[in-house]
Amino acid sequence: MTVHRPRTEAEWAAEIRADPHRAFGLLFEWHSETIYNYCFRQTASWDAAEDLTSTVFLEAWRSRDRLVVQDDSLLPWLYGIATNVCRRRRRTLARAWRAMRRLPADLDQPDPADDVAGRVDDERRMAEVLAVIDRLPTGERDVVALVVWEELDYQTAAAALGIPIGTVRSRLNRARRRLSSSLAAPHIQEQR
Repeated sequence: MTVHRPRTEAEWAAEIRADPHRAFGLLFEWHSETIYNYCFRQTASWDAAEDLTSTVFLEAWRSRDRLVVQDDSLLPWLYGIATNVCRRRRRTLARAWRAMRRLPADLDQPDPADDVAGRVDDERRMAEVLAVIDRLPTGERDVVALVVWEELDYQTAAAALGIPIGTVRSRLNRARRRLSSSLAAPHIQEQR
């Protein structure tokens, strides 16, 4: 039995609430690539992004009774979940790194030559960008990720983060000022 794609995401949300087993797979098919790319931009790792995308949709499944449709889209709800999942990962990694620094330095390191050259280059470039972005406060970092990288409008970003639109604007403005000395940022333009 095939499941048709609802005409609107509001209809889709109703289908998920009514028969989640039938409709949730379509939600994944429709939005997984977007969430995957968002997670990559948060981690600079394709492998981590894949794991985090799975976690995002698992969390979405678990909280399907609380799903939120914003401007006829479930994507802001998924971005909100993804933002929280990425924050948890960042905290977990920070704890792990602190623990690793306490270990002897002669532990084996994985050989990066095993990775495909393109993925290594993508991750290196993204890590360089994240090194600068990570200097921002968490709220500003989240707004940059959603508004600049994901190209969400202010209203959608505000819905995803659960904050007022004015807060999105002010955080983005502060982030731009902080980044202007660290990055040549022609791609960070004011959205209207």
